[in-house]
Amino acid sequence: MQSLFRFLLDGAREALRGGSMYRLWCIGLLVVAAFGTLQYIEQLRHGLMVTGMSDQVSWGFYIANFAFLVGIAAAAVLLVIPAYAFHRSDVKEVVLLGEGMAVAAVTMAILFVIVDLGRPDRLWHMIPYIGRFNFPGSLLAWDVVVLNVYLLLNLCIPFYILYSRYRGHAPSTRAYFPFVVLAMFWAISIHAVTAFLFSANSGRPFWHTSLLAPRFIASAFASGPALIILTLQVLRRVTAYPVKQSVIDMLAVIMMIAMQINVFFVIAELFTDFYNEGAHAASIHYLFLGMHGFDALRNWIWIALLMNLVAMVILTVNPWRREMRLLNLACVLGFVGIWIEKGMGLVIPGYIPTPLGEIFEYFPTGTEFAIALAIWAIGLLMFTVMAKVAIAVETGRMRAPPPSHDLAVNPEG
Repeated sequence: MQSLFRFLLDGAREALRGGSMYRLWCIGLLVVAAFGTLQYIEQLRHGLMVTGMSDQVSWGFYIANFAFLVGIAAAAVLLVIPAYAFHRSDVKEVVLLGEGMAVAAVTMAILFVIVDLGRPDRLWHMIPYIGRFNFPGSLLAWDVVVLNVYLLLNLCIPFYILYSRYRGHAPSTRAYFPFVVLAMFWAISIHAVTAFLFSANSGRPFWHTSLLAPRFIASAFASGPALIILTLQVLRRVTAYPVKQSVIDMLAVIMMIAMQINVFFVIAELFTDFYNEGAHAASIHYLFLGMHGFDALRNWIWIALLMNLVAMVILTVNPWRREMRLLNLACVLGFVGIWIEKGMGLVIPGYIPTPLGEIFEYFPTGTEFAIALAIWAIGLLMFTVMAKVAIAVETGRMRAPPPSHDLAVNPEG
C-alpha cells in the first residue's frame, strides 16, 4: 500500500513538472475547460433552450462528438493487437500511449452524453438496484456497459504494467494478457453497439442500414490512426521518448485500407439511396443536395467527402504515403473529414425532415461550442498527464526508491 501511494504521489509530481511550453499548454487547456464549465452551468440553469436543439432535432453537436469519439477510443486496438498478439516490439513501446488515448476518448464520449442530458442529476435512475438499469432490454444500457467496461480495461492494464515497472518488476503476462484479449474484442463492440443505438430508432429511416456498424468501424480505423500518427510525431519531437518510424508506417497502411473501405461504403450508400429514392433517401437528399431551399449541411458534407477522397489518394500512392508532410496532410484531412461525415453528417440528417415531413434546421450555438471545446480540453489534458507519467516510467526516470536495509551492528563483534 505504501508503494502504491508513493507511485501515485510521484505520478502527481511528474505531471506538475515540466518546462514553460508544457506549463503553457496545460494552463491553456485549463482555461478553456473552465470557460466551458461556466457555460455548462448556464445550460444547467436555463436548460437545453440555450442550445440549437429542439423537439424536432433532439440530438445535435454533443451526440455528434460522442459518435466520433467512440471510434477514436476503439482505434486503440490497432496498437494493442500488433503489440500483444503479434509481439511487435516497436509497437509495444508505444501501446500504453494508445491505451491512454482510449481512456481520454471514452471519458470525453461519456461527458458529451452527460452534457446532452437536460437533467444529469437523474442519472441515478440507471444505477442498478437503486434505479432501473433495464439491462439487457435497453440498447442504451448496453452502450453504458460496453463503454464503462472498455474504460476500466484501458485504465487497469496500463496501470498494472506501469506500476510493476515503477517497482522494478517485470509485469506478469499471465496476469494481464487475458484482459488484453478481452479489450481487443471489446473495442469492436463499443462501436458496433453505438451504431446499433442509432439504427434501433424506428422513426429515423436515415439510420436504418445494415452498413451503419461496418461504416462506424471503418471510419474509426481511419480517423483513429490519423490522430495517433500525429500524436506520436508530436511526442517524438517534444520528448526524448523513442517512437520508431515503423510504427507510423504500419498505422499509415491501416489508415489507407480503412479509408478506402469507408469511402466505398459511402459511395454504396449514395448509389442505393439516390437510385431507389424511398423514405431513407429524404434525409440523404437534404444532406447532399438540400431540400426546399434548406441546405445548412450541404457544403459541409461535400467538403468532408472531398477531404476523405484527397486523404485516400495520398495514402494509396506509396511514395506520397511515405513522405511525412503529405502523410500529415492526409491525417489532418481524414480526421476532420470523418469528424464532419460521422458527426454532423450522420446525426443531424436523421432528424431532417421529421416523420411528418417538416424541416427544422439545426446549427450549434456558442454555448454548445464552448462546452464541446471544454470537454476536448479535458480529454487532451488527461492524455497529456497520462502520457507524461507513462513516458517517465518507461524511460526509467520515475522509479521507486530501493528499500533501505538497516544493518544491525553487534557491539561484541
